[in-house]
Amino acid sequence: MSRNGSPWWHPERHRDRRARLIARAGTARAVRAWFEHEGFLEVEPGALQVSPGNEAHLHAFETTRIGTDLGATRLYLHTSPEFAMKKLLAAGEQRIFALAPVFRNREAGPLHASAFTMLEWYRTGEDYTAMMADCRGLLAVASAAAHADWVSYRGVTADLRAAPEQVPVEEAFARHAGISLNAALDNREALAEAATAQGIRVGADYTWSDIFARILTERVEPKLGVGRATLLTHYPVCEAALARVSPQDPRIAERFELYICGVEIANGFSELTDATEQRRRLEAEMDLKQARYGERYPLDEDFLAALGHMPPAAGCALGFDRLVMLLTGADRLDDVIWTPLL
Repeated sequence: MSRNGSPWWHPERHRDRRARLIARAGTARAVRAWFEHEGFLEVEPGALQVSPGNEAHLHAFETTRIGTDLGATRLYLHTSPEFAMKKLLAAGEQRIFALAPVFRNREAGPLHASAFTMLEWYRTGEDYTAMMADCRGLLAVASAAAHADWVSYRGVTADLRAAPEQVPVEEAFARHAGISLNAALDNREALAEAATAQGIRVGADYTWSDIFARILTERVEPKLGVGRATLLTHYPVCEAALARVSPQDPRIAERFELYICGVEIANGFSELTDATEQRRRLEAEMDLKQARYGERYPLDEDFLAALGHMPPAAGCALGFDRLVMLLTGADRLDDVIWTPLL
């Protein structure tokens, strides 16, 4: 049931939602036109995969395929089209995008949904700075399509016409949390002490990444994308499992996230194409998942094999529903998803 007691398909409830849904459709058309103008090909990555992705804190929906011989194979609904799209880059595609349905378990709330739409795109021969430029272009196109130059969420506003600010993670932590991240890189106790000194609760079992995430969500994220969008850049390598290491600083990955009104909208990076290093990182993620949640997902060996054929590239994933939610002034994702789960 919806918040007003009626299901989304009730005619009165649908009338309340329809203007936002029409805006969603118009935004999707504008986004597709922008990518076509930029020379991209739209692809349709399959949702059913041998691995849903290998990030420790992402949870998938699992199913079983029964063969004609009645043999059973475990499969998953993907949490991102990333692995499939990178295989297409290995196959020879150079500029591709997808508006892909994706599925994540254990997620619910105003900014989360079990089934939602990911806008994901890749450019070969370019790095993450090209993805940041793409984000600026897409924001301009989407805001024009939805007639929403200014957006607001929970009392925070941002002008989508303004050029996004670029802020390194280290600077954002110092500015908004009073913490020097570089002084505590790879040092769990130092980061825990710094967080505790700022009044941030740290559990005894928290890893370095857990503490980093808590500082980010509690103190930093609410201050990003205020007045204009923010591109948060220069992530620590340990917070970028699929990204290439910066040639200028081996502690830093070529990764960014886009924030608007304190809401994370997109995540992009220069792609890691070293299959050996990628395997090591994914196995480390699954070891953490096993320790924390008592489960792990298989690695996609086909994906790792494809990395040997994949050219240098950059990619970005943008939460399309979140963008539409901001553009239309909605309070939650359910208000802009055509057929949300009841």
